[in-house]
Amino acid sequence: MTDVLTLGETMGAFRVAGPFRLGGAAELTVAGAESNVAIGLARLGHAVRWAGVTGVDEIGSLVRRTLLAEQVDLSARTTPAATGLILFEPRTADITRVLYYRSGSAGSQLSTEDVRRAFDVSVPKIVHVTGITCALSETALDAVTEAIRLGREAGSTVSFDINFRAKLWSAEQAGEVIRPLLKQVDVLIASDDELPIAGDHQVPEVVVKHGSDGATVRVDGSEWSAPAHVVTAVDTTGAGDAFVAGYLSGLLDALDPAGRLRRGTTVAAFAVATPGDWQGLPTRTDLDLLDLQPGSTIR
Repeated sequence: MTDVLTLGETMGAFRVAGPFRLGGAAELTVAGAESNVAIGLARLGHAVRWAGVTGVDEIGSLVRRTLLAEQVDLSARTTPAATGLILFEPRTADITRVLYYRSGSAGSQLSTEDVRRAFDVSVPKIVHVTGITCALSETALDAVTEAIRLGREAGSTVSFDINFRAKLWSAEQAGEVIRPLLKQVDVLIASDDELPIAGDHQVPEVVVKHGSDGATVRVDGSEWSAPAHVVTAVDTTGAGDAFVAGYLSGLLDALDPAGRLRRGTTVAAFAVATPGDWQGLPTRTDLDLLDLQPGSTIR
């Protein structure tokens, strides 16, 4: 049985040391909120499947190769459309500008058929979707809706991360689309500023990410909190996805709400302490390293 099924767009990702207008060397890797979560869960030993669409181009090959190398199972279809690109441009020591080249991309062609094929392989314990995928296209929104429907019918836990992206749609548009979907969601995940998009929801479990102030969860009228780990932050991109991976891992391992939060903040700490969206995500044996004194060397 698949532990987690997630779906969305994964793009080629370019990172530079300075402004793009000045040129210079760039590092090429891949990035996508849902695949970041998938990689994080796979490193923690869970069986994860990612459903998506990539181009037949070299960037699409890089996406598929990277996910397979990270032990993520694929329900990936290819199409003649180009695989999308995302560019990360540091503007100050702690502010990064993100540029997208994804209009009409292969990933935006995700459809209900892609989701059904993924469910045909195995029924997941958790279906994890995000607001990003909802914003890509009508067919991608249909795919998210179908994943939620099939997950509910199969008895899967449905997790929804609002993951608002202002360059894809407005907060008002996001709310109009997302709120009806939340009626069938078991776990809602959002940052403080994303909660208004959810409106007056009735989701049983609500997880709120507070960035450097940690996270909280409300379940059945009770609330738990966990502080963020104190680490030297190198790159905060992907921190939210890392937290989600840790939290869902705790859910799969039947940890209590406080334990789920602690695992989420632990995985997020590893993410911000290294460059890249997913490169620094920990394995299960790494989780206790943050208990060591700063400056420790493991020999």
